[in-house]
Amino acid sequence: MSFIEVKNISKTFRVSKRRSGIPGMLANLVAPKYEKREAVKDISFSIGQGEMVGFIGPNGAGKSTTIKMLSGILFPDSGEITCSGIIPYKQRKSYVGRIGVVFGQKSQLQWDLPVIDSFELLKAIYRIPDDVYKKNLGRFTEMLDMSGFINQPVRQLSLGQRMRSDIAAALLHSPEIVFFDEPTIGVDVVGKEAIRTFIRELNAQDNVTMIFTTHDMQDIEKTCKRVIIIDKGSKVYDGALSDIRERYSSTRRLDVEFMTDTETEPITGVETENIDPRHKRFIFGKEVHINDLMSLLLQNYSVRDINISEPDIESIIRKIYSGEGTA
Repeated sequence: MSFIEVKNISKTFRVSKRRSGIPGMLANLVAPKYEKREAVKDISFSIGQGEMVGFIGPNGAGKSTTIKMLSGILFPDSGEITCSGIIPYKQRKSYVGRIGVVFGQKSQLQWDLPVIDSFELLKAIYRIPDDVYKKNLGRFTEMLDMSGFINQPVRQLSLGQRMRSDIAAALLHSPEIVFFDEPTIGVDVVGKEAIRTFIRELNAQDNVTMIFTTHDMQDIEKTCKRVIIIDKGSKVYDGALSDIRERYSSTRRLDVEFMTDTETEPITGVETENIDPRHKRFIFGKEVHINDLMSLLLQNYSVRDINISEPDIESIIRKIYSGEGTA
């Protein structure tokens, strides 16, 4: 049985339909009109215990609504959700102690208090046993390198330090499921890598189930093996991150540096870009076998270096969002 099971969930909101102009504004006050907006449409998926899954989509796709239903904040109009054997929106009190939430743009730390005081407050709220609290606090302080600022007020921390503290705060009570919402937003490159390394290590050590919603595809690529893509309220992809290129990418490229200035003959099915007299880029689709292309170039020209590159995941995801991606 799956750790998280989502079956055919849908969610519709009643949204005020605003009329333009002053007469329209007055009419809205007297007799407001509403329209229904389907945010989530018949979505199903399952997640195993300990999986790290990216849950992504463009703005307005229904990601936040789905995550709110998974965390028990909202209930679905139809369909079923069970997380660790619990129905989140029906058993909210027992469920909340088993999940952790990290919001990149919101902090659960007390602004004017030292970080450690916020941790102590969360210990009391979640009724964390002393031994569990001490173990997690010591482990997270070391893994996230927080010893240098754990006694400073939150308002004095850099964004990277605050994010590390927020992540530790969300995990002190040893949750089974953690929802990450833009966990590295605004953090510098070094800080991002520290956070991603910690997330990977924690998942490996504690088998925590993690779900990520983020616009930073580096977060997804460096932590998740699986991704679920949602667009316009519907699921459009659910599978291995490594399979996205194979399924949606229509082109690859070969960058070739020649020993001397070189003009190449046209190659069927291959587009050639001249970078400079000794450097050319060959762009080709799935119908061209890369080994055949490399053999042809090596046999007919003096080649110094060859570099094969796939389209980056971010550009492929953008194509899927825009409807250009085809399975």
